[in-house]
Amino acid sequence: MAEISLMSTGGGSYEIEIDYPVVEKELDNAKQFLRSVKLPNVYEGINGQNKLQFVSDWLKRENEIYTLLEQYIEIVEQNIEDTKISAELLKKQDEELAKRK
Repeated sequence: MAEISLMSTGGGSYEIEIDYPVVEKELDNAKQFLRSVKLPNVYEGINGQNKLQFVSDWLKRENEIYTLLEQYIEIVEQNIEDTKISAELLKKQDEELAKRK
């Protein structure tokens, strides 16, 4: 897990230090794990000409679950990218502050 430390700089203010390589690695791990999230369609190709209402309702609900999972994955992927961009921005700001000292 990424480590973030909070250190007092005196005078009541604090400095936050982020271990950026660790943050980037954790985000890459999260993205890799997300790619493995799959929900296999057990009934694909085996329902044939079955016209039972239960089966129709079951398949409709299953398709809705797939849609929700796909939407969830897209949202998490976007959150990972947003977090990565934020971490990079913080890193650049820290580097600029370090140059001024």
